[in-house]
Amino acid sequence: MHLLKEKDRPVVRVLLNAGCCPRCVLRFCCVGLQSTYRQSYKDLMKELTDFARVGECKKSNAETEEENDPPCKKIKLEETEDFIPESDKNGTVTNSTQECLTLQKDEPKTCVVCLGVLQHFCDKDFAKQMSRVVESANYQFSSLVVSVSLPAQLSVREHATWLLVKQEVGQQGFSSGKDDVIQVKEAYKWIIHPLISEELGVPVDGKSPFEVSVAFTHSETDGDCHFLASVCSNCFKPAKNKQSVFTRMAVIKALEKIKEEDFRKQFSCPPNSPETKCEVQDIQCLHSPLYVAGRYNKYSRTLPQTPWVIDGERKMESSVEELISEHLLAVSRAGGLNFSSSGREDVDVRTLGNGRPFAIELLNPHRATFTKEEIKNLQQTINKSSDKIKVRDLQIVTREAMVHMKEGEEGKTKCYNALIWTEKAIQTSDIEFINNIKEFKIDQKTPLRVLHRRPLAVRPRVIHTMRAEFLDEHHFRLYLKTQAGTYIKEFVHGDFGRTKPNLCNLMSTVTDILELDVESVDVDWPPAIED
Repeated sequence: MHLLKEKDRPVVRVLLNAGCCPRCVLRFCCVGLQSTYRQSYKDLMKELTDFARVGECKKSNAETEEENDPPCKKIKLEETEDFIPESDKNGTVTNSTQECLTLQKDEPKTCVVCLGVLQHFCDKDFAKQMSRVVESANYQFSSLVVSVSLPAQLSVREHATWLLVKQEVGQQGFSSGKDDVIQVKEAYKWIIHPLISEELGVPVDGKSPFEVSVAFTHSETDGDCHFLASVCSNCFKPAKNKQSVFTRMAVIKALEKIKEEDFRKQFSCPPNSPETKCEVQDIQCLHSPLYVAGRYNKYSRTLPQTPWVIDGERKMESSVEELISEHLLAVSRAGGLNFSSSGREDVDVRTLGNGRPFAIELLNPHRATFTKEEIKNLQQTINKSSDKIKVRDLQIVTREAMVHMKEGEEGKTKCYNALIWTEKAIQTSDIEFINNIKEFKIDQKTPLRVLHRRPLAVRPRVIHTMRAEFLDEHHFRLYLKTQAGTYIKEFVHGDFGRTKPNLCNLMSTVTDILELDVESVDVDWPPAIED
């Protein structure tokens, strides 16, 4: 094997005798050429066997020649052959220079490190199995990336094998660090990527939004990690959505803390040979989210922005979110969504003018590629489906672009049109002073009506301009341009003194708001699209 050097020979012998598969041997020898791992199991074993016996057989031959015996012929490669791990009573591999490595005719034993992942699950047959799962999921994709989830105990077994190599070969000049060892995941992807790419007819791309994940389990060795809890209890804490505290990251953290001598006392080096190989727990497909943005108008005073549900009971028939998203979900075949917008209006408030910016994150879409014409048609479909809303500037955006909707939000302005009622009869002259008010500062304690969902705080706000338009002795129109985040209703009626000063203070009478419309939301996003 031309990629291996003389210094690797004792490492190969130790690992083969320990029960490692040929690909794990290559990993520990830090072989980084991907094509090497793609060779057949049989060919790799033959090459490693030939490489390992050089020198061993020479010594054996020299001894047998003195007794007129034929040359050493103990190594014979046959189909599905593998090494028989040899251990002394203490579990330490014996690497006698008087004996050549031996092979067996039975089914290859499961690797003590990768637990069969690099033996049984990276061939054409398994690539076909993965491809069938992908095709049945009915996703639209032009590239893919494979992710792998391995049992946490592989990290323990890899650590034990590393300590074995370090002990057995360290005195012979072996100097590679543990971090130099090729990871199981990396080697696995080197092998499986071209196979599944060929099956599905699309390239593998590390940045692909479409991911095919395969998860392995090995119940027989689940207990390998348990001793670490007594050594490093702080590393293993219950976490949400985790069935076991022995996660891969927790195990790695514990292995970094445990002393070598303590590890050797509690875990066999090399690891014990498993009776079974890994099992495939699941093969799943996942597409990264699709982001769609636009602006919406709301013309109804009985339509909430998002579904209104209290104690499991629905209060309104629909919502802005649902009227828009039902069509997006249908065409993208997404598994869910997250709706966000630049502020929100109350259920009885209309949003007019150019509308309110919004963005929808479509989760795990099965279709994520649309032409501009298709998006235009989708916008028309949404607008024809209801007279309560209208959408404009619908477009696909990036996740990064969505921050423009929220950044500097409180520094933005919004314009409102309110119908005001006054308890005291008024004349035009009673409201003219309002037109001269500029940059009016107020303090708003969290309104009572939203206290259940917003923290209690006093928020300073600025009303930039106001203009009053007389209607009759008890009504007038009030046009406001305010800092985003200003509670208009509370400014008008005072909210039991929680907003100071308020319109009641200014007019020395009780005032209330009968209707409110949002005239404009001055956020320059998303970009306008010409009809």
